[in-house]
Amino acid sequence: MSFIKKAKTNTIEEPVKKISWKEVKRQKVLLIWSAVIVVYGLIFCYFPLAGWLMAFQNYKPKDGLLHSTFIGLAKFQQLFSDVTFLKVLRNTLAMGVINLVSTFVMAILFAILLNEIKSKGGKKTVQTISYLPHFLSWIIVTGILHDALSASGIVNELLIKFHILEQPLNFFAHPQYFWAIVAFANVWKETGWNAIIYLAAITAIDPSLYEAAAIDGAGRWAKIKYVTMPGIKPTIMILLLMNVGNVLNAGFEIQYLLGNGLVQSVSQTIDIYVLKWGISQGDYSIGTAAGIFKSLVSIILIVIANQIAKHNGEERLF
Repeated sequence: MSFIKKAKTNTIEEPVKKISWKEVKRQKVLLIWSAVIVVYGLIFCYFPLAGWLMAFQNYKPKDGLLHSTFIGLAKFQQLFSDVTFLKVLRNTLAMGVINLVSTFVMAILFAILLNEIKSKGGKKTVQTISYLPHFLSWIIVTGILHDALSASGIVNELLIKFHILEQPLNFFAHPQYFWAIVAFANVWKETGWNAIIYLAAITAIDPSLYEAAAIDGAGRWAKIKYVTMPGIKPTIMILLLMNVGNVLNAGFEIQYLLGNGLVQSVSQTIDIYVLKWGISQGDYSIGTAAGIFKSLVSIILIVIANQIAKHNGEERLF
């Protein structure tokens, strides 16, 4: 105990380094770009939050924010008493969870499998091909899906050829297939791109750990289990915490483009609801209320997930 007390009394505090004008001039380029980014964030991210006032008003464009009638939480009460919104919330949550699990797991699996390819040329070729769909717009992706899943598309042709189906199936006329189609589209489009960061994390693992595992007689599966997975675990946790907050960001383009009257009960998301009622119907207050609800849920999910990670001693955001 005396040694510990002596060590504490002998600790030398480092002096606080004062920022001089010379240092500011030396870092002026970085400071200018930082200021530009801060201004950009204020203009496009924080100033528009003033529009949240519409959710607590009976907003009329002719009256503006300052002169519209204040109605408190009436729009939120209307929102949660709307059966349509509750179905939309169910769809958004279901597709968000399915997309999160499918894209997250597939990206990790793909990165690990790609890392096991010994040929550098083959690895680069596969990786390049895998992340090219990320740069395609959803218009193109949904067009490919429509062609592939149409009555004369390749999917129906293969199913009929292998005697799985007797006649072509209209996949976009059956609600039970819609969520699976959306999940498949997200996996196909984003797996290669999402795997890049996991490949970078795998590359940062010390090669001597693999050599030591090989000396101990570990095979490929054992190396993945005891070296690769623990090595990328911090990256997995950070990305998982960030993606949990996007559960209600299930998408807009793919659901809007693939949706039709036959699958409307399962294709509508909160973003489409906001477009339909907030803009098309001119009820900006109800659309803003739905957007606020979505943002608050995302923040709450991130905080809860972060606290769970902190309690379990895992990597966390804050």
